[in-house]
Amino acid sequence: MTECTRPKKGIFTAAVLANKAGGENFFRLSLELFDDAAKAFGAALPGQFAEFDISSVALPAKEHIPNELSDKSSRQILLRRPFSFTDVEIFGDKVIIEILYCVLGPATLRMKTLKSGDKINLIGPLGNGFKIYGDKKLVILVAGGMGIAPLLHLAKELKKLSEVQVVALLGAKSDSQLPCREIKDIKTLISTDDGAAGFKGFVTEMLKNWLKENKPFNRETIIYTCGPEVMMAKVAAISSEFNIPCQVSLERMMACGTGLCQGCAVKCVDKETNETGYKLCCKDGPVFEADEVVF
Repeated sequence: MTECTRPKKGIFTAAVLANKAGGENFFRLSLELFDDAAKAFGAALPGQFAEFDISSVALPAKEHIPNELSDKSSRQILLRRPFSFTDVEIFGDKVIIEILYCVLGPATLRMKTLKSGDKINLIGPLGNGFKIYGDKKLVILVAGGMGIAPLLHLAKELKKLSEVQVVALLGAKSDSQLPCREIKDIKTLISTDDGAAGFKGFVTEMLKNWLKENKPFNRETIIYTCGPEVMMAKVAAISSEFNIPCQVSLERMMACGTGLCQGCAVKCVDKETNETGYKLCCKDGPVFEADEVVF
């Protein structure tokens, strides 16, 4: 396993570099960080996240607010919002991080208005990321919708390992809900529930079919997954069926991101004693071994 020291977290201010639309509701936000912030986020691990303060970000003009968000848009944004990183790049004394977000509520609606030069406050890097094992020859990435975000960062790190083959399975309800359709330089397979693109059916069905057809050696294979929890529960069950280790990146309402509010409990099982208890998604996760989570 690759040994990584978790970077020190802190409260920092980042400058918006770009905020680009990628489809009707998907955006990629690039942020510049300098000095201590650059040192902290330059060491961020795939699967870690940051908590963003959106409270002072302005709403779009009324005519640019979708009807389905018109009632919600005026709500105050009291709590920070967590986002994982799709990319982290180091350029000398500065670091550029990128996040992928989908406009679903009043906070992400405001984020659409961020433009180059704007400032935003964030806390991070937070949580525990994916563990990368040096003895694996095949890595399977399974993403459901917006679950692709931390897997993009992970894929970039995996591509640095010359002996590892990476296959990505990306699923969504329909073609328009796919945040991206390929991961550069990685074999990518697409599934949509309605069959509009790629395999018709759930990404978990595609995963099971792929494993049956390709019969990978389980000791040299690992699965990493992120997406809706019902999907990850199925991926965990499939990984158990094929005796392949699996790591899941969970999502919870994480108000503080540091474990103080105790609001993001995840039911887990102790694999040695078989006793169940609770861990915190923000502090102990968001990445967990699939066989320790009680779905």
